[in-house]
Amino acid sequence: MPVEFLTDDEVAAYGRFTGAPSRADLERVFFLDDEDRTLVGVRRGGHSQLGFALQLVTVRWIGTFLEDPVDVPVVVLDFVAEQLGVDDSSRVDEYTRRRTTAFEHQLLIRRVYGWVDFTVVEADFVAWVSARAWTSGDGPKAIFADALGWLRRRKVLLPGVTTLARLIARLRQEAAERLWGDLEALVTGSQRYVLEQLLEISPGSRVSDLERWRKGVTPRASGPSIIKALDQVAEVTSLGLARVGAENMVPQQRLDELAKYGMRADASTLRRHPPGRRVATLLATVRHLEGKSIDDALELLDLLMVTELLNKARSASDKDKVRTHPRLAKASARLAAAVEVLFAAEGWGEKVQIGQIWEAIEEVVSREQVRAALMVVSENAPPVDTDEGDDWRTELVKRFPTVSGFLKVLTQVITFGANAEGAPVLAAMTGVADVLAHRSRLAAPLIGGNLIDVAVVTGPWRRLVFGHPAYEGGAVNRHAYALCVLERFWRCLKRREIFAETSTKWRNPQAALLDGERWQLMRTDTLTALGLPESPDALLAEHARALDATLREVGGRLTVNPDARVDEDGRIHLTGLKAVEEPPSLVDLRSRTTAMLPRVELPEMILEVMGWVPELPAAFTAASGGQARMGDLPLSIAACLTAHSLNVGYRPIAKKGVPALERSRLSHVYQNYFRPETLSAANVPLVDAQAALRLAQAWGGGLVAAVDGMRFVVPVPAAFARPNRKYFGSKRGMTWLNAINDRGMGRGAKIVSGTIRDSLHMVDVIFGFDGGALPEIVVTDTGSYSDLVFGLLELLGISYRPALADLPDQKGWRINTGADYGPLDTFARGKVDLGKIRRNWDDIVRVVSSIYTGSVRAYDVVTMLQRDGHPTALGEAIATYGRIFKTLHILTYIDVDESYRRDIKDIRNLQENRHSLARKICHGKRGELYHHYERGLENQLGALGLVLNCATLWTTRYLDAAVTQLRDQDYPIREEDLARLSPFVHSHLGVLGTYTFATPDLAPGKIRDLRDPDAPEEDEA
Repeated sequence: MPVEFLTDDEVAAYGRFTGAPSRADLERVFFLDDEDRTLVGVRRGGHSQLGFALQLVTVRWIGTFLEDPVDVPVVVLDFVAEQLGVDDSSRVDEYTRRRTTAFEHQLLIRRVYGWVDFTVVEADFVAWVSARAWTSGDGPKAIFADALGWLRRRKVLLPGVTTLARLIARLRQEAAERLWGDLEALVTGSQRYVLEQLLEISPGSRVSDLERWRKGVTPRASGPSIIKALDQVAEVTSLGLARVGAENMVPQQRLDELAKYGMRADASTLRRHPPGRRVATLLATVRHLEGKSIDDALELLDLLMVTELLNKARSASDKDKVRTHPRLAKASARLAAAVEVLFAAEGWGEKVQIGQIWEAIEEVVSREQVRAALMVVSENAPPVDTDEGDDWRTELVKRFPTVSGFLKVLTQVITFGANAEGAPVLAAMTGVADVLAHRSRLAAPLIGGNLIDVAVVTGPWRRLVFGHPAYEGGAVNRHAYALCVLERFWRCLKRREIFAETSTKWRNPQAALLDGERWQLMRTDTLTALGLPESPDALLAEHARALDATLREVGGRLTVNPDARVDEDGRIHLTGLKAVEEPPSLVDLRSRTTAMLPRVELPEMILEVMGWVPELPAAFTAASGGQARMGDLPLSIAACLTAHSLNVGYRPIAKKGVPALERSRLSHVYQNYFRPETLSAANVPLVDAQAALRLAQAWGGGLVAAVDGMRFVVPVPAAFARPNRKYFGSKRGMTWLNAINDRGMGRGAKIVSGTIRDSLHMVDVIFGFDGGALPEIVVTDTGSYSDLVFGLLELLGISYRPALADLPDQKGWRINTGADYGPLDTFARGKVDLGKIRRNWDDIVRVVSSIYTGSVRAYDVVTMLQRDGHPTALGEAIATYGRIFKTLHILTYIDVDESYRRDIKDIRNLQENRHSLARKICHGKRGELYHHYERGLENQLGALGLVLNCATLWTTRYLDAAVTQLRDQDYPIREEDLARLSPFVHSHLGVLGTYTFATPDLAPGKIRDLRDPDAPEEDEA
């Protein structure tokens, strides 16, 4: 009887061999040791020994005995026969002539090796599944797969598939009902009523409150938008659900899963749920919305500060400087001429009269011109006691009406915390509301100086707040003060010196670091995994020796290095890499293999890859956690991937009359099945499938990664869309920061603002890889590195190798201050202070371990370790550690062996080729993305990344087949030429025109026929 959550193929494969084991599996599981041979050897006859041994290895491999004991793959039969010295393995058929023999052998194997029936461990198994279902909320397939491993490890003979599947389904349902009941019990009657009302549509409204909250405020950079966002924060938090203690009653992961479902499910769907599930889902969703609404409000504040206030104030200031520059220059020249005469008058003697001096000055410039020039300079020049001009701050004060509305309520609606550095600024920000509400008898916007916190007004702000000359009676400009406090508050917020604890993005990262008993419990294991010692002395001594030796060796080889030279200032100059000439064999191989690729439309390619990798469509699970009952779901998934990766929408994809391609069906599938978790899970089997191909193995080992950003214009209001004239012209945009391995497969990505430095997010991308091991080497472009990132990655066990376009400006660092490094002596002018590292070692390893274990985001750590671009004491210690490896990287980069530089360039070129393919695929709407919200951007670019990997796998497999066919035809192929083939050729891939979802009828495991490389090109007109 089929089980609901298992496919027919999975039910049929249960307790059976599915494919032939690999050679490694054969040697690991099917190997017969001395004990096995002794037990097998007492059987009479070769067929009996072989049959007994097959039953023995079968139960080890699949956890049960086969109905037909000899129904095993040929490779298993031959491997076991070889170990037993049985020459004719076909004699095993004699083993089944006497049916009782197989049963007797099974009983013996069970008794000797300790295999037991399921009923013996059923109670423990139920407890394990119940705990797993309660804490993780994993789907039935995931628990089913892990349950098989749990049973095999305990030598339990597998029960029937229906028995096991129904038991797991029942225990999952019991865990879910327990979760709903516990959460429902936390809310009062009035809170329950309010939660239920969130699903109702009020008179005069088109949507329910829940749908309105989920959508949020349109992310426009304006004061009114922030006020609307704060109003929504107040609405959500007014329910008081933060005080019910849901996080203390149920696992956080289960709460998060309920919230994710509540954020996607239709209100009508939620209404149909039983009362307990409905209330529990609403409670989890509203708790999530409390943090999300604060995130949205603070994102809008950040967007407003960057785009509408600071950028425009600086732009207006610059324009004003350009406008006033001719007048100021002319006035300054006149004053200079007058002052020059004044200095010359010093030599006229002690009895010189002021009138004589004026007569001399008026011969050069008139008194009226001097007075006018003085007025111009006084109006436009900064005060003599300031180091920085305050022109842009003057422009910023003019924009006070933009912020006046939300300044009065920001700290009242959102509860902020602060560390010691941010506490004074937070106190001042909290008091701004009273400052703005104060009724003063002074001329607007002046108020009494006793109403403000003087200590927070520093630098150029003092002139604007206190006046220049100072206002009478100690009065201050309340508008300037409010903008001063807001700017400092925003900067503290960016540095997390001020934080919103309820928020998910703007909370205090220090609170998330491993600490106390939790840190002590994990310390030893984490440091062992990272290869870091408790005391840094021996490690630093080893680094000191390596750095000193490398400086001496590379410096000694500079004289024979034709590509590197050191100028008189100690600056290193490096000749660019010359392109490696392509041999004729490579040119012909590339041409032939590309010509052999079958022409394919993108939708067909996706469906074909789904046929190869069934785990891909299976990874798309419903947000509700239920099982999909709709037919042809993989077809709908392929259509959604096509529509969103091509950026063309559903209109050219949807087909009326085809249920799986109806527009409503596609919209439903995308809304309920597409999210970052499912896209990530679908990507893992693609990476694994490509890694198994021989051609991909020739390209690399998969442990080298490159991280780079692809820019997209977002011409609609979006919190992540920021101005950057270099990339987006007059528009705004964002960066899709993505990583690939040296086989060309995408491993992870992140959406970042269009103006943020990539290095701040790069570590998060690496630690967010879709399955598999972390890379051993990471390559980035020249603009993505810093000493701090060098230090963090090296401490995390990853070798960092950025490209170096600004090599002459680089400074090297040394530990041995007395050493003479010859031509590199000036280059290595920096001093690495190992004392900083030793003093901060305990905090360094705690921070690094927190990143490694996922306790905190690397971006938050990097933000926490810097103050306006300057590192904190801990940040400086990590940067100091990084300078050792930065110097080693530069030295290896400039050394005689250019393979190091060439490897960096090769993988960066590989990523550029992937981006070129991405631009071809994502061609709709001129490559611009029209999403207001981060979730929409994540889903669309996640779909693009998945389709890119589908295309890469498809091309790699067909290139591999083409190479195999050429070899069979005795075509000479050099291994070094194979390594230079690219998986990103795309002349065969169709992305324009009518999109069809029909695939050729191919036998299992077969692919399309390759084209004849010598045939004339087809007419594409």
